[in-house]
Amino acid sequence: MFVALIALMYFMMIRPQKKQQQQHQEMMNALKPGDEIVTIGGLHGTVSEVDTTKNIVTIDCDGVYLDFTRSAVARVLKKASEKTTETKETVTTKETTTVVEEETTTTDDSGKEDK
Repeated sequence: MFVALIALMYFMMIRPQKKQQQQHQEMMNALKPGDEIVTIGGLHGTVSEVDTTKNIVTIDCDGVYLDFTRSAVARVLKKASEKTTETKETVTTKETTTVVEEETTTTDDSGKEDK
């Protein structure tokens, strides 16, 4: 009975936890520049650089670069290859400015015209 309880505990608790740890480790090993991630603190950013020797990942958050340990990455939102490329189309038009000279004529009370 005691052995059955230990076996049940192993299959219900320990084995799924090890599987989850292994998946997280594989995710951290697969990080590469361009991946969009979320840290364990909730910070969203794009991976700028991965240093496997120091175990550090540099994240670009709208121009602010932050260094974190790779284990601080909670999940990957989009892989770099899955991103859609945006194309911007620029239309240039030439504008011409025409200067119009006006000649004005004023009339004073006496009926004479001034130019």
